Amino acid sequence: MATAAALAAVLLGAALLGPGDATATTTVTASAPGSAPGAGGPPAAAPDPRAARYPVDCGGTPVDVVRRAGADLDGDGRPETVAVVRCHSETGTRPSGIYVLAPPTAKGAAPRVMATLVDPGQKMSVTDFAVSGPGTVSATLLGYSDKKVPRCCPDLRRAVEWRWKGGKFVLTALPVAGSV
Repeated sequence: MATAAALAAVLLGAALLGPGDATATTTVTASAPGSAPGAGGPPAAAPDPRAARYPVDCGGTPVDVVRRAGADLDGDGRPETVAVVRCHSETGTRPSGIYVLAPPTAKGAAPRVMATLVDPGQKMSVTDFAVSGPGTVSATLLGYSDKKVPRCCPDLRRAVEWRWKGGKFVLTALPVAGSV
């Protein structure tokens, strides 16, 4: 019961700290930057997650982009990038964050963080990350039920999805294996 309550608190925190007012829909087509959707031309490149500035305090160590996927999430004909990042560490696994990056507003500028799906402050690790289907981001989140649980060995595991609904990300916890 306590584990279920802790996981519910983590998911609620992800929902509350997550996307804010981000808006998006998914389309399959891409167009050149500055052109209208479906106007043709070469496909636009998704924002480079290594060039973004993330709202993460790594205490002077670099931010590592550990996974990334591109898709047009806001229907403007240009792809966004969903990036899983964490502070660099020579040992152990630091908490992860999941961010949606929009193209820069000016030529030569860094990509913009348009939504935070998981904040590293929630102290979760991200596995099985994917962007699929129309506007779906999925991941498995690993966490800890108690401060006494060794940081090497997360004891909570939950598959989640974020879907574009009503102009924003909606977090859904998927059923736990063996549940009814």
